[in-house]
Amino acid sequence: MSFDKEEMLRICNKMCENTLMQTLQIEYIDAGLDYLVAKMPVNSKVHQPIGLLHGGATVALAESVGSAASVMFIDRNLQEIRGIEISANHLKSKTDGEVFATAKIIHKGKSIHLWEIRIVDEKDNLISICKLTNMVLPVNK
Repeated sequence: MSFDKEEMLRICNKMCENTLMQTLQIEYIDAGLDYLVAKMPVNSKVHQPIGLLHGGATVALAESVGSAASVMFIDRNLQEIRGIEISANHLKSKTDGEVFATAKIIHKGKSIHLWEIRIVDEKDNLISICKLTNMVLPVNK
């Protein structure tokens, strides 16, 4: 099976319509055989009350990119993805600009996918590092 980067990005960005990802302005910008990259602007929409990037918005970005990345490895007509665990370490604060989340596969099993998601700023400073476990389930029709 060949990998079509542009088609994968189109699918991921289409899935964002009318969702939290659209509200957070998450956009998928790069993909490969074992990774997916998304960006999110840092502005007042994703700030905590003191003007810093909210950890919850960061985790939403991480789970969004990791879950979408799992879609690359399934038959979307027969299977779907559910995030079942996420952990995050927030290492640096951010007040404006953009953050970029790169999900890289750690384990690709038949029923479990494990991802590492690194979130960096425009200067490649590590903002957060997350680990996401996804379960692959049959589509419930």
